[in-house]
Amino acid sequence: MGPEGKTLLNIIILGFGFMFMFTAFQTCGNIEQTVIKSFNSTEFHGSGYTSMAIIYGVFSASNLIAPSVVAVIGPQLSMFFSGLVYSGYIAMFIHPFTWSFYTASVVVGIAAAILWTAQGNLLTINSTDATIGRNSGIFWALLQFSLFFGNMYIYFAWHGHVHISDKDRQTVFISLTVISLVGSFLFFLIQKPEPEATPSEASESTESASIVVATPGLGSQALDAFKKALQLSVTKEMLLLSISIAYTGLELTFYSGVYGTCIGAMTRFGDDAKSLIGLSGIFIGLGEILGGGVFGMLNKCNRFGRNPVVLLGLITHFVAFYLIFLNIASDAPIAPEEGTHLQAYITPSVEVALLCSFLLGLGDSCFNTQLLSIVGFMFREDSAPAFAVFKFVQSIAAALAFFYSNYLLLHWQLLIMVVVGFLGTLSFFVAEWMVVSSRRDTDYDSI
Repeated sequence: MGPEGKTLLNIIILGFGFMFMFTAFQTCGNIEQTVIKSFNSTEFHGSGYTSMAIIYGVFSASNLIAPSVVAVIGPQLSMFFSGLVYSGYIAMFIHPFTWSFYTASVVVGIAAAILWTAQGNLLTINSTDATIGRNSGIFWALLQFSLFFGNMYIYFAWHGHVHISDKDRQTVFISLTVISLVGSFLFFLIQKPEPEATPSEASESTESASIVVATPGLGSQALDAFKKALQLSVTKEMLLLSISIAYTGLELTFYSGVYGTCIGAMTRFGDDAKSLIGLSGIFIGLGEILGGGVFGMLNKCNRFGRNPVVLLGLITHFVAFYLIFLNIASDAPIAPEEGTHLQAYITPSVEVALLCSFLLGLGDSCFNTQLLSIVGFMFREDSAPAFAVFKFVQSIAAALAFFYSNYLLLHWQLLIMVVVGFLGTLSFFVAEWMVVSSRRDTDYDSI
């Protein structure tokens, strides 16, 4: 197999590894609050929203040290050990205690920072300027199949269940733990790319953009990675992109946790409201997969740049937010286990709710594929620190959103996303125009 084929295979294996891991973890996050509401125990007093806020809060802080960890042990081992931590968090739900629940939330936050920094590093070193868009789309589409498979299982397992029993919970989380472990071990199949598969300038930055092998200067290497992350975080390009990245953190919280809880709380959807959480996740996954395939893997919009794709994502999300505002009761995010009996502005419709799920996934893929592409392109020689900053900003926004989801009614949460999404789209346009302007005499238009 040639160098180009090997790097493409690495991207596919990377995508499948994340698909298995996040089939487990995203499904866990989607049903977490609903499961906790159904968990009858005097020993447990936890909140799924609070747990996710802790995860993303620790995630954001840990991104400052993640490049150093990846520099010392390499991206492959970084992803493997992080995957084991994810599996431990999921396994904790088999029989949760309050102390283990929140302790695992802290540890998985650290692991998440290392995992995603290593992922960004591997994506970049297995791509060229000409393939970074395609590879981002392939990875994103494979990753989002996790929403499809995990939530399909939830839909059929919980169909017709008004209450989630201990047996239901244990069966689901044992299965998810095994699936997560499979993904972790897949990372060992990734091979080191050959020099020919990287652009010519990569030879000048082997230390910062290659799979790192342990050397005597590890302490200095780790410190350099930490300093580089701090330097990149205040560059004009990263500051502009940070608003868009923060928006993806807010809507990540909404589609991966809050919206499923809202659907499950709508008693007007009937006795199958709980199983609709899984069906909603399936439609989110379909939107994510379609967006990743069309705008990344097929590379159809490159001649027009990234801006049209991001604009489409914003419009798609605004349509979804408006329909959710009309269809879902305002107290649904904070309703008790019995659900809410309130009605929004139209007669609640399952079809409209699932259409919104699809639109949320499609819009999210528009933003994320283009952000992965532009960050990998702009910061090729410093990919690990750059993606650490990416995840730092995204996870701060997600942590904040999970925190306020405990208290804010639905319409306020939607308003926050509308404002930040609009500002983030404008800032992305400026960042993209800066890139085009500064590289007008290069092959940028072919990316």
